[in-house]
Parts: sequence; structure tokens; C-alpha cells
Amino acid sequence: MSKLKTSGYKALVIVEDIGLLVIAIATMIAMSVEIASMFNAMNVTLADLLLLFIYLEVLAMVGIYLKSGKLPIRMPLYIAIVALARYMILDMKNLDTLRMLGIAGAVLILAISILAIRYGHTKFPYNDKEDN
Repeated sequence: MSKLKTSGYKALVIVEDIGLLVIAIATMIAMSVEIASMFNAMNVTLADLLLLFIYLEVLAMVGIYLKSGKLPIRMPLYIAIVALARYMILDMKNLDTLRMLGIAGAVLILAISILAIRYGHTKFPYNDKEDN
């Protein structure tokens, strides 16, 4: 049974690495398409820059996960904040006051959660040893 568990774990790690590689390649393709559209339009907007920033954050998150084997929870929260800011900027004319306040409240909640997670990591750090 131990060999079955070991080979199953190795298979899952391989599938995970392939999935991360697919995510990285798809992100790079999307980034190059966005850059090409900026060149074709001969115009760079704030929404374009924020979208490129989101792509970079996704690539950084994949890189960190491949390097350390751990996914820092703050990275997706940063990406969510930038995505909400991009949404707010793009649809500013179409947003009513209540929806804009809702988005701003969501950004505030995400920022507070990042602070709480950071505080927890500094105040109560993880042990390097695994308890089994």
C-alpha cells in the first residue's frame, strides 16, 4: 500500500506541475496579446497597465508556488484587489453609487484580510517542522 500512495503522490505532483505550466503559458500568451493590442492601438490606458499587472502577479504566484511548493494566500488577494480596481476604472460611467460603494467595501475587506494575515504570520509564525 505504501508504494501505491507514493506513486499516487508522484502522479499528483506531476499533474500539478503540468497545470502550473499551462497556467504560466496561457498567462504569457494573454500578456503578449494585450501588448500587441496596445501596439496596434498606439495607446496605453490605465486599464491596460492594470491588466498587465494582474498577469505579472499570476506569473509571480506560479513562480513562488513552483519554487517553494507553497502558495502564499496574500497573492490571490492582491490580484483580487487589482482586478476590482480595474473593474471600477473600466465601468466607472456605468456604476451607480451603491455598486461603487460595494466594490470599495470589497477592496477594504480584502485589504483588512491581508493585514490580518500578515499580522498573524508575524505574531504566530509557522514551525518549519511538520507535525505528523
